[in-house]
Amino acid sequence: MRGNKLTEASRAFAVRIVKFCCFLSAKNRSRVLSDQILRSGTSIGANIREAQNAASKKDFISKLASALKEANETQYWLEVFHESEMISVAQFSSLYEDCTVLAKMLSSAVKTARKNLSEEE
Repeated sequence: MRGNKLTEASRAFAVRIVKFCCFLSAKNRSRVLSDQILRSGTSIGANIREAQNAASKKDFISKLASALKEANETQYWLEVFHESEMISVAQFSSLYEDCTVLAKMLSSAVKTARKNLSEEE
């Protein structure tokens, strides 16, 4: 796995999501939606961290796959914020691009890990 790059990118993204949710709160934007994106956006890195201490290779893959699912969910919430005009195009584009990069990194890591596991079996 791309350990450090992926870990650092996911943590930086989580920090951005926390700040984004603070911005939404200060602007009195939807608390329910803010809680949703806060949960999914910060869960990406948490799942990556769990993967690093996985009990097995299958557990490792499962945790990375969970992180990928959370990245996809975060993209969904960003789209909802954008399409409902709750955030600017610039905010959407920047966060969405970072999330997309994370999703691509995770997708690649999951594919590689699955391939390596199948070669071992």
